[in-house]
Amino acid sequence: MTPEELRAFCLSCNAAVEDFPFNPETSVFKVHGKMFALTNLGARPLTVNLKCDPDDAIRLRAEHEGLIVPGWHMNKRHWNTVTVDAGLPDRLVRELIEDSYDLVVAGLPRAGRLRLDRP
Repeated sequence: MTPEELRAFCLSCNAAVEDFPFNPETSVFKVHGKMFALTNLGARPLTVNLKCDPDDAIRLRAEHEGLIVPGWHMNKRHWNTVTVDAGLPDRLVRELIEDSYDLVVAGLPRAGRLRLDRP
């Protein structure tokens, strides 16, 4: 997955926006003000921090050793750093982004979820 594809996929999520709260190089993708992905699109290797269910996080780290690791500068229990351009299938990366987005949406107040047409 290229940086352009990563950015486009994150922005394709319902109501997703890109923000730069930390510095001009770090893209933060949010839904209703809550972060679901964090990346430096110009970095090599290309990595993205994604929210993850704690049990899934441990399993993914074991299955993809070195490519999925505990979230850098994040809560290591709930976030993974995923190396996007080092051999992981694009389909898996898209699924991980969708899972991160869904976890963040599930934590939104009911009114926010309803604006997204989600229960």
